[in-house]
Amino acid sequence: MKKILITGGAGFIGSHVVRRFVKRYPQYHIFNLDALTYAGNLENIKDIENESNYTFVKGDITDEVFIADLFATHDFDGVVHLAAESHVDRSIVDPLAFVKTNVFGTMILLNAAKKQWQGNFEGKRFYHISTDEVYGTLGAEGLFTETTPYDPNSPYSASKASSDHFVRAYGETYGLPYVLTNCSNNYGPFHFPEKLIPLFINNIINNKPLPVYGDGKYTRDWLFVEDHAVAIDLVFHEGKNHDTYNIGGFNEWQNIDLVKLLCQIMDTKLGREKGTSEQLITYVKDRPGHDLRYAIDATKINKELGWQPSVTFEQGLEKTIDWYLANTAWLENVTSGAYASYYEKQYTN
Repeated sequence: MKKILITGGAGFIGSHVVRRFVKRYPQYHIFNLDALTYAGNLENIKDIENESNYTFVKGDITDEVFIADLFATHDFDGVVHLAAESHVDRSIVDPLAFVKTNVFGTMILLNAAKKQWQGNFEGKRFYHISTDEVYGTLGAEGLFTETTPYDPNSPYSASKASSDHFVRAYGETYGLPYVLTNCSNNYGPFHFPEKLIPLFINNIINNKPLPVYGDGKYTRDWLFVEDHAVAIDLVFHEGKNHDTYNIGGFNEWQNIDLVKLLCQIMDTKLGREKGTSEQLITYVKDRPGHDLRYAIDATKINKELGWQPSVTFEQGLEKTIDWYLANTAWLENVTSGAYASYYEKQYTN
């Protein structure tokens, strides 16, 4: 039985990946390592917690002794590394926290894998999940490809870019077998409501303002999280060693257009008069270093591994809204306490 370590598996993307691997690969034993910080929630994976090929481990990837012991005890065959600080706004407030988790934490995992595998890399794989934000910003035209030069503009993207470079360096210097992916903005069930789509769903439900940065014309490519989990599965099993794949949804939307579509769907779902939720839109002061546009060219993963999105953005958004409306208790639980204070400070003009 192969032993696979998935870091950050109680978080948004990680929980979908853990669920897929546990259910799809009974011949694997999946170890889910998560520190259970504010965005990590065991409720996200409650449906698989009693599966025989699943073990949850509470721990921090920045704890060097703990990680070394974990690798020595279980001798993992593979690592799927998702654990990260990922919110740009938080990185502006506390950049060192992002360096600690995203750079130092990744280094500790790389060192542990290198030491445990000791050059015997047959059947081993270190899979590092990253972001399209490492490429910086695009103008009105063009797409990010796997060969686009790195040009990060926020503390978050700089920390992820650094971790990407270390993963590649361990591949070149020590021969560590790795694959790396850079993805566009994810959305879907179990997304902590600090990011745009779940934040605005929650605010519309509660008739709270919808804080749109600047003029709202920032453009993002949106990827349904379940499609991302499928892509991660494919890259882990079929991707080429020492290679990079971009994963995007082929769904470019300006923020303000996305918000208006979200308002329209929510008004219908909630039985409100058309245009009601749009009245909640509030333009707020722009954040520093805000990238104008991200857009992923996912041609490579499509041609080499046969992956493509299974839903349109409109279909995925409706699925996402339905999930949140059916899980209001989950929303209320994760938005209580410390998050409420952070939200008020971050999004009040």
